[in-house]
Amino acid sequence: MTNSIASRIADFLSNYPPFSLLNTSQLELIAGEIKVMYFEQGQTIFSKDEKVHDYFYIVQKGAVDLQKTDQNQEPETIDKCDEGDVFGLRPLFAKENYQINAITDEESVIYAIPLNVFKPYAISNPYVGNFLMESFASNTRNPYSNEQKGKLFADEEDIVLKREALFELQPIPIIKKMVTVSPETSIQKSAILMSNRKVGSVVVVEDEKPVGIVTDVDFRKVVATGKIQINSPISEVMNSPVICYSKGLTIAQAQLTMMKHNINHICITKDGTPNTKVKGIVSEHDIIVSQGNNPAVLMKAINRAGSTKKLKRIRNKIMILLNGYLKSNIPVTHISNIIFELNDATIKRTIQRCIEKMGSPPPVKFAWMSLGSQGRKEQLLHTDQDNALIFEDVPEEKLEETRAYFIKLATKVTKRLNIIGYEFCPAEMMARNPKYCLSISEWKDQFSEWVTTSGQDEILLCQIFFDFDISYGEVKLTNAISDHIFDILKGNKNFLNRLAAQALRNPSPLGFFRQFLVEQDGEKKDLFDIKKRGIMPLTDAGRLLILEHRVKNISNTSERFEKLAQLEPNNKEIYQACAYSSRALIKFRTKQGLKHKDNGRFINLEDLSKEDKIKLKRCFKTIKEIQELIKVRFEATYYL
Repeated sequence: MTNSIASRIADFLSNYPPFSLLNTSQLELIAGEIKVMYFEQGQTIFSKDEKVHDYFYIVQKGAVDLQKTDQNQEPETIDKCDEGDVFGLRPLFAKENYQINAITDEESVIYAIPLNVFKPYAISNPYVGNFLMESFASNTRNPYSNEQKGKLFADEEDIVLKREALFELQPIPIIKKMVTVSPETSIQKSAILMSNRKVGSVVVVEDEKPVGIVTDVDFRKVVATGKIQINSPISEVMNSPVICYSKGLTIAQAQLTMMKHNINHICITKDGTPNTKVKGIVSEHDIIVSQGNNPAVLMKAINRAGSTKKLKRIRNKIMILLNGYLKSNIPVTHISNIIFELNDATIKRTIQRCIEKMGSPPPVKFAWMSLGSQGRKEQLLHTDQDNALIFEDVPEEKLEETRAYFIKLATKVTKRLNIIGYEFCPAEMMARNPKYCLSISEWKDQFSEWVTTSGQDEILLCQIFFDFDISYGEVKLTNAISDHIFDILKGNKNFLNRLAAQALRNPSPLGFFRQFLVEQDGEKKDLFDIKKRGIMPLTDAGRLLILEHRVKNISNTSERFEKLAQLEPNNKEIYQACAYSSRALIKFRTKQGLKHKDNGRFINLEDLSKEDKIKLKRCFKTIKEIQELIKVRFEATYYL
């Protein structure tokens, strides 16, 4: 006789991984052993330091908060599980006690899956192992002990995380015992210190902040050859400014940065800029370069590329690398960092080659700014190119002649980027447009006009230009623009309120009964626009809130929200949820784009699984919450 309850449980489980990866007979066997549990709101399923259960859990109905305790032993929600979410996986990874609390957020029905029943299927089915590997890599809903890192089960050797696949994404080894000297220290004394400490570099600091670096290569080039005397100050041979990163730098990022800037040392500072205390140093010698077709190999190929066709072929390989990372379930933060560096190097190499073809060098110093998703380090797929150019001030009689040179250069660059795979911007927001090829004074005047006029068009333009990254040229020019923007925004509450109104122009993507809002007409009718309705609301919110706090040099959306979580502890939970949702939506769009070989923007909801829809709805709930915060904080409804 068929067990109807077990059949209904099996039907439910079949919609969610890892159970959806099992066959029907396996599911029915597991379902027959499952314990159905009912909890009222606020009940504890398990708590920190409690001995692990013989079960792990899946939410059938309701919601569960996963909480950790802070230094004051106050509970803090770090994740929320709803229908179809698996939690309490710790017994699969270690036999230690639970490290978090699981408490129902509302009336809930929970299925408890016996470990002894589930584990054999998990070990024998590689797809189930891959799902657990994804959970491992993203570090969500499955805390694990340091002793078991790299291993999915505490007492099984059948499923092991392939460390070599993640090697390049591991944190870089940092040398903390470095040699530091002041700019006035003599070259001879610096060399003696290096020799005594048996290191290959010395960091030049002022007030413990790095201002330059000198390596043994520099000594060979300029001191041993007699170009500079050994009693001269070290400042005469130091390389400046110093390339800096924070301690989260990965092996892949370090390799790409060294190749892009043609350096072999990177300074580690507290916040990743030269404006804080130096914490350590990373050298090329300390990096074990992985073999094969990896980001380092692609970076070398980009820097050696002698034609646009070669860069296009390399770009195709980057897409293959991206697809491989997604299939390996590498965290999207690491993926974005690596793809950004490769994209940035491609743009830089294209500009270098175009300058060579100009016949004459640039008349003055300039900077090429990447805007939009590339400026935010979020461009993973082939999307429109948004860029602008800024050049040094020149006498009035030389202005148009100078502009003409850079417009000609920008026309060459944008044409080649288009061949490589970056489509032209439909709105012509590109450096070849005279509107976006300006001197530094013209740019300052332009931003002042945008901020003071504050019409809808001006607000939209400001939003785009608040998200930029320098891809080539003189960083002092872009820094001057950033300083000017923050100066004119100081105390300008009216502008922030109008910016808030723009941030609310795309409401939560869910309509009545939690249904997705799709396009109502045109060629995209009945398709869901994940960029406009999902990604942009979070991007706009993060930009607005970070500008309110006057924080510079953070353009990535998830990084902005993580910084906001530090600045506003009382809103930490919602900001962390926004950071997660931003990464999740970008990853989802990228997967859709690779699947359909397009930019992934418009999605046919009928192609999505129930699991995908639930994940998206969870992200959209976060959008609604952050927009409610903005409505309360800013006088936004007045401008809508």
